Amino acid sequence: MREVVIVDAVRSPVGKRNGGLARKHANELLGDVLTGLLNRSDLTGVEVDHVVGGCVVQLGMQAANVTRNAWLTAGLPPEVPAVTVNAQCGSSQEAHLVAQAMIAGGLADIAIACGVEAMSQVPLGSNMPPGGPYGNPRGGRYAEVYEPTIQFEAADRIAERWKLSREALDMFAKTSQDRAALAWERDRFGGQIIPVDVPVASENGELVGTKTITRDEGVRPTTLDGLAGLRLNQPDRVPPSFHTAGNSSQISDGASAVLLMSRKQADLLRLRPRARVLDSVLVGSDPVLMLTGPIPATAKILARTGLSLSDIDVVEINEAFASVACAWAKEYGVDLDRVNVNGGAIALGHPLGATGTILITKALCELERTGGRYALVTMCCGGGLGTGTILERLPEAGQ
Repeated sequence: MREVVIVDAVRSPVGKRNGGLARKHANELLGDVLTGLLNRSDLTGVEVDHVVGGCVVQLGMQAANVTRNAWLTAGLPPEVPAVTVNAQCGSSQEAHLVAQAMIAGGLADIAIACGVEAMSQVPLGSNMPPGGPYGNPRGGRYAEVYEPTIQFEAADRIAERWKLSREALDMFAKTSQDRAALAWERDRFGGQIIPVDVPVASENGELVGTKTITRDEGVRPTTLDGLAGLRLNQPDRVPPSFHTAGNSSQISDGASAVLLMSRKQADLLRLRPRARVLDSVLVGSDPVLMLTGPIPATAKILARTGLSLSDIDVVEINEAFASVACAWAKEYGVDLDRVNVNGGAIALGHPLGATGTILITKALCELERTGGRYALVTMCCGGGLGTGTILERLPEAGQ
């Protein structure tokens, strides 16, 4: 197996729902990020053997292989193939696993893993409306085998099973917001952001110009009193729900991309590898609790690499709901001071198909900032899956 390295990793700013990125076509949003990634390494795109992208709601502008369409929209070489995968929230991290495997196995020398989700224009669930004419994805005999829970219910059951209080989840959410605000104040994200030009419309909807988005839009001043007063996600639940919009991930727009190569190819192109991909996994988990996947994914990837959590310097776990990260930390006895140190999806947002490679980008940059060696990236996924990736910062990488 060949050594797989990351040469660069970037992301768009994450736009809040109906915010700055809301009028940006998904093809253009991902296309701009792909172009930015290539430009930073002085590549034209023709050098790339394969592009693998993640997207969850593949409907409308995100249908018909959005990764390929984004590549072509950006004017990049048409002979380069691109495909789109769907592992729910872990889609772009699974794209990263596929790209890594292709390089390790000799099927490619250079690959890009990426992802996009334009949730303002293609809302979550729009491809499976209740009572729609094309059926329920977890209907039929599925419901005879497993209870078809929704994610809100799964998150609340996780809070119950791991004995997490509403107050603890709100404190975690406030910490996420505080850390993200501090990260922006100290310019920890600037080097990973590809600025995005977006259309600007007048009050009557007429396009009147463009502006450039350079910052994440979900970060906001947060108090525990404010969080405590928010409406519950499941207001009629008995016993009461634990989650609100304040301690759950934000609906967002965004894109991200990671440039991977064999170590030999990076040397031939005189490109400095920033990290080695030590290993990646995708595991199945309880489809009823649905969101516990990071727990078995962490166990599997640590066993495969021979590492322990004490070896891990940076942890990025997706904050789909506060209970997901808190249950993982409680299961492993991990101090939350080590987890999502620059804030997570509660503060920054969760543009579904883009989040996996956003987390990889954040983890890589934080390793470099702190001089750490290993980073773990893990996510829960709808339907009961868990992702895991371990990066090793290379000694020659700069701070």
